[in-house]
Amino acid sequence: MKIINFIASVDMRQGGPVEGLRITGEELGQRGHVVEAASLDDPAADHVARFPVKTHATGPGMLRGRVVPGFSRWVREHADDYDVAVVHGLWNPASFGGHGALKQSGLPYVVFSHGMMDPWFNEKYPLKNVAKQAFWLAIQGPVLRDAHSVLFTSEEERRLARTSFHRHDYRERVVAFGAADAPDRPAAQAEAFAAALPELSGRRYLLFLSRIHPKKGCDLLVKAFAATADLQPDLDIVIAGPDQVGWRAELEPLAASFGIGSRIHWPGMLEGDAKWGAFRGADAFVLPSHQENFGIVVAEAMACHTPVLITDKVNIWREIETSGGGLVETDTEAGIERMLRAFLALPTAARREMGERAREGYERFFGTGAAAEDLLSVLHEAIETGTR
Repeated sequence: MKIINFIASVDMRQGGPVEGLRITGEELGQRGHVVEAASLDDPAADHVARFPVKTHATGPGMLRGRVVPGFSRWVREHADDYDVAVVHGLWNPASFGGHGALKQSGLPYVVFSHGMMDPWFNEKYPLKNVAKQAFWLAIQGPVLRDAHSVLFTSEEERRLARTSFHRHDYRERVVAFGAADAPDRPAAQAEAFAAALPELSGRRYLLFLSRIHPKKGCDLLVKAFAATADLQPDLDIVIAGPDQVGWRAELEPLAASFGIGSRIHWPGMLEGDAKWGAFRGADAFVLPSHQENFGIVVAEAMACHTPVLITDKVNIWREIETSGGGLVETDTEAGIERMLRAFLALPTAARREMGERAREGYERFFGTGAAAEDLLSVLHEAIETGTR
């Protein structure tokens, strides 16, 4: 099977969708399928060359508010080279720019919404929501309507999506979504993390590893840690990830105002062994998000036997509760404080047991094999019922 993926960018700093493409691309490639991508990236960008899935970078997707035709033209010229397409995400030219060419060619396709139909965005940004509703009716909705399936990675995501946009029917499907297992080289990973953050000096820490963005609730973590920091003076916080909106400039003074500035560390984006070393060495992984479709980093932490502390706005929270591999609370300052206090009160043996249950939960819910099987099943159906 030849599979083409449409995605805005293959820059790993963009988070979940591109990481999901990397994981499924490598897994399906090992099974003998040809997996490629088409993106809006600059063809000369370093991250395009580094990305392990062959990528056809067609150039920036927007120029002075107008769609640049390069992506649409590429789809029109190459649709017949593939058996099926996977569209990743919404609200960008990679998700709708090839729609006409797909219909013309008869290339069957599915759409991963990647949480981009969550009603949180409508409530948080009401003015943008007005524009999105109009855009949905005219452009984005028909893309989902004409897809073989719109794919959700949890029942929670599917349930929430139903409340966001109307007037276009589409076929729903919940599929497994895998996260990479931790490579088995813990000593090298610990060494790489120590080199990336020498000022931590072997202190215990809780880990946040994701984009530093208001959606992720980093301010809640800072405030909750300030309220609980005296409970365990040997415990620090590591906030790792790309700061694409400049939020760190506000968070650091906030931490300093509480007198905990020296106990919060900012190593930037961690990759490879350094990332896995950070997961392995943490007392727990914390993701206090206001909205999170899947949270690949949650599953990665679980793969490392690390307990996870998340909110009920992370759409896999039910799987976390079922596994016993972490704690779940509300996405409020009080909720995050309660969660930290509950975790810090656990005896060492209970934390270790939670870590073991986290690993078992990863194997049960988030392994890459199940995700590949689910996606392959959907893609075979799309090809069999396609219009070609």
